[in-house]
Amino acid sequence: MEQRPLTVTQISTYFKQIFDAEELLFNVRVVGEISGLSIVRNIAYFVLKDENATMSCVCFDVSDFSYQNGDKVIITGTPRYYIKGGKLNFNVQKVEKFGLGELYQQFLKLKTLLENKGYFDESHKLPMPKFIKRIGVVTSREGAVIQDIINVRTRRNPYIDIVLYPVRVQGKGAEYEIAKGIKFLDSYNVDVIIVARGGGSLEDLAPFNSEVVADAVYNANKFILSAVGHETDYTICDFCSDLRAPTPSVAAELLCNNIGEQISRFYSLLPRLKEAVQSIYIDKHSAFVALSKNIVDSFTAKRLQYANSFSKLLIRLKYSGENFYNRLDSKFKLIENKLQKLNPNEVLKLGFAVINKDNKQINSITDINIGDHIEVRLLDGILYAKIDNKEKL
Repeated sequence: MEQRPLTVTQISTYFKQIFDAEELLFNVRVVGEISGLSIVRNIAYFVLKDENATMSCVCFDVSDFSYQNGDKVIITGTPRYYIKGGKLNFNVQKVEKFGLGELYQQFLKLKTLLENKGYFDESHKLPMPKFIKRIGVVTSREGAVIQDIINVRTRRNPYIDIVLYPVRVQGKGAEYEIAKGIKFLDSYNVDVIIVARGGGSLEDLAPFNSEVVADAVYNANKFILSAVGHETDYTICDFCSDLRAPTPSVAAELLCNNIGEQISRFYSLLPRLKEAVQSIYIDKHSAFVALSKNIVDSFTAKRLQYANSFSKLLIRLKYSGENFYNRLDSKFKLIENKLQKLNPNEVLKLGFAVINKDNKQINSITDINIGDHIEVRLLDGILYAKIDNKEKL
């Protein structure tokens, strides 16, 4: 005869009764490493694990809870099976520190090494660019991280471009993909780079705690914002980056300036800008008027100066001209007197005569022979004569 099937409630109740009835499971002590720790409303949720298995735990008393991911602890409590959720949890009543887990020890060792090499120095960190037009993101193509970044960008400033370099964010070899993505975007046309993933256990965040990712972040020439895990999660990538954001959404908030606020601020500044322009105009106009007056005054002064100089020059030219004319006039008069004295008529007035023979002036008695006909020119007439005799002095 075929067995009648059980309902989900019936089988779940059966599981619960088994756990509740087993006395060996009351106040049992379990040793393991804390991972995936989160505290919500004073309740601690975490996974206790070793190299082969994991166990979900919940601690309702966090008044003395001072543990973190990677801590190796001994917990005391009782497993409880919850029918409605179909989930087995270990309810923790007490937590004792056992020692640091191996993975966390590796994290601390690498952190110390890189810190000593100067990977975390503030002097090496770049300032956030003031004007961001394109953001490069290194994260998984799937999941909420990239969508959260896009949503924040769309809400705050849809004009900013998002360039995704898709990578695996956990698992073996993921660190090499992440480092390759950082190097690619560092040489690509983006203004900043976000390295991001959601929360997870220390094992899930292991690629971001690797030296290869630390090298890529440290050697990048562009501003890198690390947004890995939840607010309480810190990774090597966080320490090496130029800035850490508690979540990917906060990273997007930091890099995407609110365009609405910028526009409102611009309009609020318009009256001040108008006043500033008017003030500058008034100042420049006054300066221009003063400069124009100075130029006119200077030109007038120069014009008067040049007019005075020109008048003086004219006077000097006049005196010089008069002196020059007087000197020439005196010289002309002297020459005139000399020429006047050389005038033949003047000579004739003195009683002298000019003798011509054959239309040639005779200056010596030797040029005249007896019997020659001559002309004797006086001041007021001419005498015609014949030489009858001559006597040399």
